[in-house]
Amino acid sequence: MRLLQGIRVLDLGMYIAGPYTAALLAELGADVVKVEMPGGGDPFRQFDKVGLYSKQFQSHNRNKRSVSIDFTKPEGLEVLCRLVEGADVFITNNRPGVTDKLGISYEAMRAVNPRVVYCAITGFGKDGPYAQRPAFDNVGQALSGWSSRHRRANDSRVIGPAIADPVTSYYAALGIQAALLDRARTGNGHLVEVNLLEAMIGLGIEPIMSYFTTGEVPPLFERPAMSQAYNVTCKDGKRIGLHVSSVDKFWQAMCRAVGREDWLAKYPHRMDRVRDYEKLAQELDAVFATRNREDWMPVLEAAGFPYAPEHEIQDLEQDPQIAHLGVFYETEHPRYGRIKGPHRPVRVDGSRDIDFRPPPALGEHTDEVLRESGLGAEQIDRLRRSGVI
Repeated sequence: MRLLQGIRVLDLGMYIAGPYTAALLAELGADVVKVEMPGGGDPFRQFDKVGLYSKQFQSHNRNKRSVSIDFTKPEGLEVLCRLVEGADVFITNNRPGVTDKLGISYEAMRAVNPRVVYCAITGFGKDGPYAQRPAFDNVGQALSGWSSRHRRANDSRVIGPAIADPVTSYYAALGIQAALLDRARTGNGHLVEVNLLEAMIGLGIEPIMSYFTTGEVPPLFERPAMSQAYNVTCKDGKRIGLHVSSVDKFWQAMCRAVGREDWLAKYPHRMDRVRDYEKLAQELDAVFATRNREDWMPVLEAAGFPYAPEHEIQDLEQDPQIAHLGVFYETEHPRYGRIKGPHRPVRVDGSRDIDFRPPPALGEHTDEVLRESGLGAEQIDRLRRSGVI
């Protein structure tokens, strides 16, 4: 279901935040054209230093077409402006001022197409004391307070995939779609501005609001203590996630399932359990360490409270619910072969199927897209001979 069918997006982003914003729109049916510099293209293509089709690039550039245009040259900028004339959305993620130097600022692109929705993604906003600093994912996590809520001790290693970049992409895609909706009513384009710092502050709203409400910084484990969430380790080293929540029947069911009915009297109220969260976590670990995970699973299933095995990446395809949902799909690239990835999470009227494209090779669709913009074969050949494409 191509909900954004007929919407043309020009993606001039690099790395994650800009490209993933465009990919989210592509998964909803937009026609995304990734505009890259000839030679190397998006630096994420070479992130693993092997060719121009890294796994990192593939993750954030599905369902797009790629054109290579050197828009630092006057003739290349003319070609880009020709594409802007027929575009609905224009996406960049640069430090403030870079697009002005390149001649692709909002003002410049709006002069070409007043209806364009221009999305500018930055690290810290368009101005201010940090505006010209370089910013990547971990900077957004650190400055926003997010990473302080997700660590213990002084281990300098950062765990997990990127967070600030994709979260910024979600907010950017939301803003773009709202701007498109308003444009349908008014006919006017818009400037949509999103930055990593504010996106991560938005994601961390609960502890921030807690501080503003009480004047006290919430303890690190306040949220899982209040929701009674635990990740316990079984005898075989495999783990299970438990979420007993605030519903008493779930707590009672868990106590009976693990053979600790004595806890019903010891912790009769939720706040008793919240107060002794650390102690309960240790006791639960001791209980679950007596059996392997495969022995615990049917016990927990019969008890009927929220739980799940803590999957590792390699476990996902074998999970019955994930298999039932048909989460993963495959496409074939003519040069790079089979590409496998997750579907978009959004279904509308029961459908999420579109004609998925594999991540594009650099400049794979240059001729195709330029022909669509009205350029003839001789013009395209001349641009290629001059190094513009």
